[in-house]
Amino acid sequence: MPTASHLKNHHYFDFRAARRVPESHAWPGLHDHPVVDGGAGPDAVPVVDMRDPAAAVGRVGRAAEQWGAFLVTGHGVPLDLLARVEDRVARMFALPAADKMRAVRGPGDACGYGSPPISSFFSKSMWSEGYTFSPANLRADLRKLWPKAGDDYTSFCDVMEEFHKEMRGVADKLLELFLKALGLTDDQVSAVEAERRLGETMTATMHLNWYPRCPDPQRALGLIAHTDSGFFTLVLQSLVPGLQLFRRDPDRVYHRAVVNRDLDRISLGYFLGPPPPHAKVAPLREAVPPGRRPAYRAVTWPEYMGVRKKAFTTGASALKMVAADDDADRPLVSS
Repeated sequence: MPTASHLKNHHYFDFRAARRVPESHAWPGLHDHPVVDGGAGPDAVPVVDMRDPAAAVGRVGRAAEQWGAFLVTGHGVPLDLLARVEDRVARMFALPAADKMRAVRGPGDACGYGSPPISSFFSKSMWSEGYTFSPANLRADLRKLWPKAGDDYTSFCDVMEEFHKEMRGVADKLLELFLKALGLTDDQVSAVEAERRLGETMTATMHLNWYPRCPDPQRALGLIAHTDSGFFTLVLQSLVPGLQLFRRDPDRVYHRAVVNRDLDRISLGYFLGPPPPHAKVAPLREAVPPGRRPAYRAVTWPEYMGVRKKAFTTGASALKMVAADDDADRPLVSS
């Protein structure tokens, strides 16, 4: 058994050396809730084929209302690029521990190597490693892993920059589908996109995940059930099963990652969030029916994240906590 503590205390846990799941990584009650992890029938995860925009609008709307997640096909991202991304991510996590720990996230850091950021809410550790970086600062961020820029560094950065460009294109297409699913006309969609410059102002973050094979998958958890913030999360994942969706509350579509006894699993989450903190996020006025008031009031991103943190620890719905009320100027979080 490895003797080091877990990553969130900035000590390296050697998953490869583990012959059993230690108590620090053992999660009780992992199978208390039914989940959906693929398959067919009424509980099959919805599929949106982007090659048919007319049909995709309706599918996106239904998936958003009933699931909060869907599989995307016909996205146009070259398959060879996706294979190269997965290969580079696997190579990065295969680096020696000392190299990875050189890039460990410090307290309050958004980017770097370590346990999933939400692990700070729990006493138990997760059976995974992660690395977060901003595509805008990709080459500077990755120098922490590769101080001497060589072939591995250049190859990794080149592939991730190519992937970032492709993901922004997919996100732009998805945004248009969502706006049309809200009932906006083509002219309104164009006006909204031009007025708010959504494609230019949204900020991107990439989070790489490695879920090592586990000697006892019934006791360990790759990533705790949670919801994402931001506008979109686009997930690239290896074909090893592991992503599970919970369907129990339309306001909170939870998902989690489980681990495998025989195979490693890799995923990459591409997150698109709102513009800088001073901007407010609010329901789109073009999508609010005449005579109706918005369901949610305007909030700044720091305000919403404060509410989300509170909701995460209490089990409440962050969306319901920012629902519109008569006192729209009431602060979300007391100072």
